[in-house]
Amino acid sequence: MHYFTIITIVCLALAISTAANDKKIVCYLGRWSVYRPGKGKFDINNIDPSLCTHLIYSFVGIKGNDIINLDAWQDLRDNYGKKGFCLFNALRKKNPSLKTIIAIGGWNEGSKSYSEMAKTAKGREEFSTNAVKFVRKYHFNGFDLDWEYPARRGGAPEDKENFIELLKVMRKDFDKYNLTISAAVAATKSSASLSYVVSELNKYLDFINIMAYDLHGSWEKQTGINAPLNHAPGDNEELNVKAIVDYWLSQGCSKEKLILGVPFYGRSFTLENAESHGIGAPTQGPGRGGDYTREPGMLGYNEICEGLKKKLWTDHFDEQRRVPYAYNDLQWVGYDNVESIKEKAELIDELNLGGAMVWSIETDDFNGICGEKYPLLKTLNAVLRNGTFISSITTEKTSEPNDKSATKHKKHSKNKSEKRKNVTIASRSKEQISTTVLPSVSNAQSLSAECKQAGNMPRPGSCNFITCVADGYGRLLPYEFPCLGGTCYNPENGVCDWKRNIPDEYLKSLESSPAVESSNYDCTEEGKIPKTNSCDFIFCLSDMNGNFIGYKLSCPANTCYDPVQKICKWNDNLTEIQLKQKNSTDEILAISTYNSILNNCTEDNIANLIRRILFLK
Repeated sequence: MHYFTIITIVCLALAISTAANDKKIVCYLGRWSVYRPGKGKFDINNIDPSLCTHLIYSFVGIKGNDIINLDAWQDLRDNYGKKGFCLFNALRKKNPSLKTIIAIGGWNEGSKSYSEMAKTAKGREEFSTNAVKFVRKYHFNGFDLDWEYPARRGGAPEDKENFIELLKVMRKDFDKYNLTISAAVAATKSSASLSYVVSELNKYLDFINIMAYDLHGSWEKQTGINAPLNHAPGDNEELNVKAIVDYWLSQGCSKEKLILGVPFYGRSFTLENAESHGIGAPTQGPGRGGDYTREPGMLGYNEICEGLKKKLWTDHFDEQRRVPYAYNDLQWVGYDNVESIKEKAELIDELNLGGAMVWSIETDDFNGICGEKYPLLKTLNAVLRNGTFISSITTEKTSEPNDKSATKHKKHSKNKSEKRKNVTIASRSKEQISTTVLPSVSNAQSLSAECKQAGNMPRPGSCNFITCVADGYGRLLPYEFPCLGGTCYNPENGVCDWKRNIPDEYLKSLESSPAVESSNYDCTEEGKIPKTNSCDFIFCLSDMNGNFIGYKLSCPANTCYDPVQKICKWNDNLTEIQLKQKNSTDEILAISTYNSILNNCTEDNIANLIRRILFLK
């Protein structure tokens, strides 16, 4: 009798454990986090593969109907690369049940390239074939589509149907090799209804990652929470996690395929008045960039918890929306902590959803600065997979301040309810922000219009080339570089090459162009130095032969390089029109964005980035 009872209990426990372990924990990696400074630098060896059921490597790009690498030096082993794909997929040796997936697209990829590819049967078939080849070549288990978003942002109205036609073809091709297909999708009703036939997505995708965050941010004129669980009186009732889940289920997404996205970062603001610091308080723009992520308007959880531990922030938990926020003087951030993540995981468990998705693993407290390593990710595991729970870090909390949002909260615009990600940023997404073009070299105003996608491109009439870099706000910034040692840019392979390898037709177009001007600019070591009698500055780089080459970069209009702070600052003598421009929200954001990019990497990492461009051949 006792033997039978023990066996029954053991079997029941195993059944419960198996059911819990069916939940997915899908972890996105933003590969660019390897370029962050200090304790914010995150490499593949920082990943604990036991804490995720699926790991997604972000991102590769789309060109025509093919897949391209956006950072081949980090991704591949060729040309002494860092072999990121290989190391990432090798994590399956540590956790044999782990699935590794490659993601394509993201916010900065936009919609147009997807739209062009998906509009014809030929385009869809070629893309699907190339996707299968790419996944199998680099030994991934699946493919994640981050089309942001069908029928929006330069896409076509028929994208909504063409996306389904694409998935039909991909499902057939991927099933031949037992490969998974997933997608990251816009969350709210006002956005998702424009882009998706949910019931059809459900037929062809293995699981659907709902980006249930970026519901409020510095694009608004008042403070708001990144991903509130509930709505409070006066809130837009669409902009909360529960409303998002209800919408997707009502449209035909099956529970087991719905993977609820949770953010491991917060959205930050600069307050107008330090005394007014509740939800709905007036703001003047984005919050300051963090020490690691360096992006105005957002902070990683690792940056927030470190500030809380040092008592730099006053922390408050909103009882209605079930999420925390913190403030310090004019700085304000709405984010997620262990408690709010726990409650979102409990919602997943209560509704028997497929699991949780996190954007992104590298902004959790992966170093254990505030206590145990990976507190947010371990909380998800505790609720969804193990049935145990870890304690939160201790923070200073206050009584609830005045919450203006209950009576004055403005309706969130449709175009601002979904946000997303790419190359130099930490946040999951970005709506287009209309600001002035940020010049990076002489004549950059005209160059910027030529940037269609991130990467290298020819400089017309010159052996020089232009590198287009995503700034995280929907724009591509141009940087012009010369090829050295008698080489010219080769448009066929995208690197500086010997002229004998360059197509004759392209060389003929360069015959009348002047020789490339180079200068040492008094460079004696690597790093940034001011340019004499100029608002420009010089980045000095070693040529690996004991010499230093200087590259001239320019600050945005009406600003000058400050050699002390090593940033671009507004000139003292401005006209009335320029002064008005200086104080505009767009211009504040533009300058802060430029300086964020300028200081986003250590000097060593900037040098390595330029070396990859110049010395690949």
